[in-house]
Parts: sequence; structure tokens; C-alpha cells
Amino acid sequence: MNIKRTSKKRSSGLRAACSRLAAFALAAFAGSAAWGAEPETKPAAVTPPAAAVVPAESKVSNDYVIGPGDTLQVYVWRNPELTVTVPVRPDGKISTPLVEDMIAVGKTPSQLARDVEKVLGEYVRSPQINVIVTQPMAAFSQVKIIGQVTRPQSIAYREGLTVLDAVLAVGGLGPFAAGNRAKVMRVENGKQREIKVKLASLVNGGDMKQNILLRPGDVIVIPESRF
Repeated sequence: MNIKRTSKKRSSGLRAACSRLAAFALAAFAGSAAWGAEPETKPAAVTPPAAAVVPAESKVSNDYVIGPGDTLQVYVWRNPELTVTVPVRPDGKISTPLVEDMIAVGKTPSQLARDVEKVLGEYVRSPQINVIVTQPMAAFSQVKIIGQVTRPQSIAYREGLTVLDAVLAVGGLGPFAAGNRAKVMRVENGKQREIKVKLASLVNGGDMKQNILLRPGDVIVIPESRF
């Protein structure tokens, strides 16, 4: 009897030890598998495409002459990263990506676009550029020359601009101009003032006393000769 009981106890103890050993081995295997497993990765976030850049609406006519203070959109077709909106600085220049210190004052939008294309063509293949005046601030600081001149028009005002500069910019006096009866119309303190200028004496005779400084908004009027 004692021998049988001892055998049963040994068998029970052996089975229990085997069960504990199996459980320990299973736990160890699970831990090692978890340790060596590659970390779970999440799919990379997809960045939405940038919004398309569209040309702005022009606020001026095609023959508008750019001046200081204007705001321009330099639109580069199929290159939204190069399309920017920039102001015309007081020195008359603009800066855009890859194009620095480009003179803008005195040019029409199309003329400036062609000049920018020449520089940008060194970096971009066959660039197509539109220059759009979105805020024509210089329209309020221009000088107008009308009457008997070769090309009556408005020109951008700049510091130090004189009557002679303005007349030369529009091609000089016309063949029927009464240059010595010219006048500059100027608004001061809300009132219009008339300043007489002998343009014929200035242009043909070199009378520099007539070469007065102009101000923003001045209008130079050159009448026709009386026959």
C-alpha cells in the first residue's frame, strides 16, 4: 500500500511540474516573439496637393505704365511656387524668386513680363509669365502730358522729375506746338493752380529756368500754335 501511494504522489508531482514547465516555455516564447516583432507602422499621412494659383484680375489697361507703390502679381504658368505678388519698391524695382532687383518702373506689364522671362529662362525651360497690376497705386501719382506732343500719355512720377524729363519721355514737342504757352496744372490744398512754362525756350533755347520740378498729379498742357 505504501509503495502504491508513493508512486501516485510522484506521478502527480511529475505531471504538475511538466504543466508548469510547459506554461513557462509558452510564456517565454510569446515574450521573445513580441520582442523580436517589427513595430506596427501606420500609413504615412497624405499631403493634399497645393491649391492651384490662378491669375489675378488686372485693374489697369494694357498700356498702363508701372510706377512706385503698385502691387504686381508675377504669374508663372505651371510654376505656382514661382508665382508671387510683390510691391514696386520706392527704388522702382521688384524682387521675385530667382529674379532679384528687376526694374519695373516705366515699363508696361507686358514689357516687364518679357524682361522677367529672359532672366527666369536661365533656370526654367521656356517660362511663360504674365504681370498683372492688382493695385495701381501709382495711377494717383503720375504726371500727364497732353496736347501738342509726339505721344500724349501719363508717365510714372519719380523723385526729381522735371518738365524737360517729362517732355522728352513723350517724344518731344509736336510740329504745331505753342511751347511757350505751355502750362502745368497743379492741385494744391484742394485748389487748382496754373504754372506757366516756356517749353520752347527750354527745349530749343536751353533756358533752364523753365525746367521746374514736377509733383505727383501734375498735368502738363501744350496748346496748338495760332496761325
